[in-house]
Amino acid sequence: MKKLIADCTTGEVYERDFTNAELKQYEKNQIKWEAEKAEAETKAQAKAVLLERLGITEDEAKLLLA
Repeated sequence: MKKLIADCTTGEVYERDFTNAELKQYEKNQIKWEAEKAEAETKAQAKAVLLERLGITEDEAKLLLA
């Protein structure tokens, strides 16, 4: 995997391979982001089910909670 580096002081832009540490951190971040995305999707689905069960729209729910 490559890393793009831009040096703003010299204007130089170049690519280099990830170090082992950077690659491991990238993989950890990917796992974390995927878990966060799945959690957000689960919450959105639960919210949609609840709104449907209550028979109200999201805007109506916002008005009730305001």
